[in-house]
Amino acid sequence: MKVLGLVTEYNPFHNGHKYHLDLSKKITGADFTVCVMSGNFIQRGEPALLNKWSRARMALENGVDLVIELPVSYVLQSAEFFAFGAVKILDSLNIVTHLCFGSEWGQIDELKEIAKILIEEPEEISQKYKYYLKEGHSFVKARERAVVDYLKGSVDAQSIGHILSSPNNILGIEYIKALYRLGSSIQPVTLKRHKAGYHSLEAYDNITSATAIRNLLESSHYPDRIKPYMPAASFSILANEIDMGKAPVFTQQFEQVLLTLLRKMSAAQLSNFPDVNEGLENRIKDAVNRFGTYESVISNIKTKRYTRTRLQRIMFNVLLGITKDLLNTFQKYGGPQYIRILGLNSKGRILLKEAAKKASLPIFIKPSLYRKSCNPLLRQMMELDFLSTDLYALHYPNPRERLGNIDITTSPIIME
Repeated sequence: MKVLGLVTEYNPFHNGHKYHLDLSKKITGADFTVCVMSGNFIQRGEPALLNKWSRARMALENGVDLVIELPVSYVLQSAEFFAFGAVKILDSLNIVTHLCFGSEWGQIDELKEIAKILIEEPEEISQKYKYYLKEGHSFVKARERAVVDYLKGSVDAQSIGHILSSPNNILGIEYIKALYRLGSSIQPVTLKRHKAGYHSLEAYDNITSATAIRNLLESSHYPDRIKPYMPAASFSILANEIDMGKAPVFTQQFEQVLLTLLRKMSAAQLSNFPDVNEGLENRIKDAVNRFGTYESVISNIKTKRYTRTRLQRIMFNVLLGITKDLLNTFQKYGGPQYIRILGLNSKGRILLKEAAKKASLPIFIKPSLYRKSCNPLLRQMMELDFLSTDLYALHYPNPRERLGNIDITTSPIIME
C-alpha cells in the first residue's frame, strides 16, 4: 500500500494545488493521500482566508483522503519548526510511504545533499553563518552565503545559491532534514513548481498563486474574479463561506487587538517570544509606540535581517501566548503530541483504521476527549489550537458566527 503524504495550507485550494496533488499521486503511484494542513493561521504569520474545516472540505473534494491539523504552535514558526512538526505527524502515522512537495528546483538529489550538509553543520559553515548574521543578513540569506562559500569550487555555487534563496526549496530542504532527524522511512519526492511562483501575482492561463487570489479578493471583494483560478468545488465552498459571513478573514481585521497587546507588553516581555532576540524587542516596542497601524509598525521594524514573515509570526505568537520556553518544551518532548483529524472520505476511513493500529501518537477524532489524556503537554498544545480558533472566529464578518468553543462543537468533515 502506497500512501502519499503532503504538507499543505490550501489558503485557498486553487488549480495549482490540484495540479500538484494529481501529479504527486501519479508519480508516486499512491493508493491513498493524507495531508497535514495548517489550521486557522498560516506559516507566514497571517490568519487563513477561511477556516480550517472549509479548507479541509476543499481538500477532500479535490482528492485528498485524510486531512490532519498541524498544531498552531508549529504553524507559526520558522520553516525548520513548521516542517519538523508536519513531518513528525506524518511519520507518527506509520503508514505514509512518500512525502511529495513542490520546489522551484524540482530535483531531489541536490536538496537531499544540502539537507545533509545543514544537519552536519561543519564548523566552517557555522562560523561563516555567524559572520553573515553580524553583517545584518537575514537567517535565510546568511545560511545561503555560508553554504555557497563552503561548497565553492566543488559544485556549481550559483545553483546552490539559487536553491537556498527560493521559498519552496527552503521548505523542501527542511522536510528532508526532518525525515533524516526522525530516522523516517518516508521517501521524499519533489515536483518543480508549476507556472505561478510562491509570491507571484501573475496569472498563467487558469493558474495563479494563493497570494494573488487573496490579494484579488481583498482588493475587489468580488469572488467571481478568482473563480477561473479555483476548482469548481473549492470556489463553491469559498463563496458559501462568504455568503455566511465566515470569510474572508484578513490580517487587517486583527490590527487593534495586536497593537493593544504589543503596547501593553514591555520590551522584556516581548523578548520571551520565538524569533525575538538581539534587541529586536526594543525595535518592536519603539515602533508600536510611534505608529498606529499594523502595516506601519511592520514596515518600520522590517530590515533585510528581520523579514516581514518573521515579524508577522512574532505578532501572532504574541496573540496566542506561544513563548520560546513553551516551544522549546514541546521540542524537548518530541514535538507534536497528537494527531487531530479534520476530515476524511471513505478511503480515509481505511487509512484511519490502519493508522489506529500503528500510530505512535494518540489520534483524536473527537477533540473533547483530550481532557482524558494524562499528558499535560498534549492538553496544553491542543488548548492553543482551541484558543486560535476562538480568536480567529471573533474576526468573522458576520457577528452571529463569532462563537466560542468551536473546536469542541464541530465534528470532522466526513465525505462518503
